[in-house]
Amino acid sequence: MSVREFTVSILPAAAMDVIEKFVVRGSISGTLVDRYVRQLGEYEVHVLVLEKYYMRSSNRASLTVTIDNLEGQTKVHAVASGGSEGMFLRFDWGAGNNFANSVESALGSYIVG
Repeated sequence: MSVREFTVSILPAAAMDVIEKFVVRGSISGTLVDRYVRQLGEYEVHVLVLEKYYMRSSNRASLTVTIDNLEGQTKVHAVASGGSEGMFLRFDWGAGNNFANSVESALGSYIVG
């Protein structure tokens, strides 16, 4: 399991679009599993669940991204899981790190602080 958390300078909906384009349209095996959006006035919460196939682990990894502006800034929290091989072995050959890093790569120019 790999976790990334950071703040960006764009609104949650824009961050969601950037991530989706980067992972789904920028990858052969990246897919959007689900998208959930809640909006209360000026506050938004977006949850994306993405999957991608990794040959090195012969498995599909899952990435859950939560984006919100509940505290006035847009925060991004990304968790990659499911990239490990076998029932008991949790070694994922870097698939989880790579998938979590893709969120940072996609939003790199917007990361603040």
